[in-house]
Amino acid sequence: MIIGYDAKRAFNNMTGLGNYSRMVISRFAMAHRESSCILYTPKVDEELEGYFKGIANVSTHKPMGLQRWCKAWWRSRGVVSTIKDDDVDIYHGLSHELPVGLPKDIRKVVTMHDLVAWRYPQYFSKFDAWMHHRKQTHACKSADVVVAISEQTKRDLIDIMHVPEEKIRVIYQSCDDIFWYPIEEYDKEQMRKKYDLPDNYLICVGTIEERKNQLSVVRAMANMPEETKMVIVGRLRGSYGDSVLSEIRKLGLSNRVIVIDDADFEDFPYLYACSQGLVYMSRFEGFGIPIVEALCCGVPVLTSNCSSMPEAGGDAAIYASPDNVDEIATQMKRLVSDQSLREQLLANATSQKAKFTPERITNDFYNLYSSLM
Repeated sequence: MIIGYDAKRAFNNMTGLGNYSRMVISRFAMAHRESSCILYTPKVDEELEGYFKGIANVSTHKPMGLQRWCKAWWRSRGVVSTIKDDDVDIYHGLSHELPVGLPKDIRKVVTMHDLVAWRYPQYFSKFDAWMHHRKQTHACKSADVVVAISEQTKRDLIDIMHVPEEKIRVIYQSCDDIFWYPIEEYDKEQMRKKYDLPDNYLICVGTIEERKNQLSVVRAMANMPEETKMVIVGRLRGSYGDSVLSEIRKLGLSNRVIVIDDADFEDFPYLYACSQGLVYMSRFEGFGIPIVEALCCGVPVLTSNCSSMPEAGGDAAIYASPDNVDEIATQMKRLVSDQSLREQLLANATSQKAKFTPERITNDFYNLYSSLM
């Protein structure tokens, strides 16, 4: 098989969609070296330039000549002629998009992560919401198969976009390889020194924005015992980030709630592993990858009782309503102090995280591609 991938995110995004793209491409290419994987990207970030260099059956194509001056057009339309010349069998858009004009003899797959722009347009500018709607509608109509990363996303595709159910395949997301490696005590100690971490803390991971709902977590911390600490790890976003910092000061939590907005991605497994547990109270997610990351790092999880979070957490997590501060605080106290609960959650994590191993996801994609051939 010759598989073409939209690799813009793989080469230019260090977080969510980039991690997903790199995992799918690299794992599939290494497991199936009889297949060729061609990556199409309008540009390459210097930090990620060598990411796929050690994989012989992976090649990269970027716009040439005058096309370099109109990268957005090349990715959405101009790339089609290159894809045809490469004799691609299957083209996979890894993040909601497919180029316009791909011929029928090239089978088309698109991964839909979520429909946040449809559910919560208030989180986007009018132009960005319109652009999301336009690109996602075209991708779902032209794709032979739409991959949903959760049952929640599948329901949204059917209910909101009216995608035929028989066209949708649920293939869960895995987390980056670095979360599946054993974590040594020495490395945890080095991480405590690097970020000046408290001895015991709960961790909250995710871009600091309204949908991720860190304000409710901060307010719940005001109801926690004085010795309980919280480390929030995520990029600060605009006015919401300012409001989170302001609330920390207002509630007198500056010595108990630490915000790290510049953590290195390779440090995330240790930041999780040093913690007493993850508190992830997002209002809506296509999947909720920090939940799986925490399970892989051996820490118990408290998360929202809505959206896709129960799919990711299963019986290896406890739950609360994301907008009920008292309920969040009650569950946080259980997560910290109930040792038998913690042991049960960690025991349950073994079977729960097995649903999301890179090997399982790679095999699912191989079966999908083979069925299209």
